Amino acid sequence: MKLYALLFLMFSLLLHADTVFAQPEPSITEPRQIIFSIKSANDEEINHVLSSANNVLKFYGPENVQMRIVAYYHGIKALLKTNKDIALRVKALMLLDVEFYACGNTMRTKNIKKEELLEDTLIVTAGIVEITERVKEGWIYIVP
Repeated sequence: MKLYALLFLMFSLLLHADTVFAQPEPSITEPRQIIFSIKSANDEEINHVLSSANNVLKFYGPENVQMRIVAYYHGIKALLKTNKDIALRVKALMLLDVEFYACGNTMRTKNIKKEELLEDTLIVTAGIVEITERVKEGWIYIVP
């Protein structure tokens, strides 16, 4: 019985492992550059992206991360002032220096005016192009 308990304990220890940072480790001078996208109008999917972003910030510390979240297609809903519950979460992430970008093409297609977006939302010509260019620069694109 002791042998089984010892084997179980050893196996359990193997399952628990800390994340090993890639070099250079994230820091204020070498932040992890991470980009997320929101493309769905589904509140659950929007909240999942926002929660994932929050989890990344908690793990690394907001001072060690440069983060952008790009909303395009139906996901532009996440950046509208009228969406009160999600707006609170977006504003909280903005306080941690997360940058939110709205797709200008989507805004034109859906006839959304800049005044309808949350304050401090940045607008790019094309959300997909913004993501593409950041990835080309070495940013990490996360799709939760």
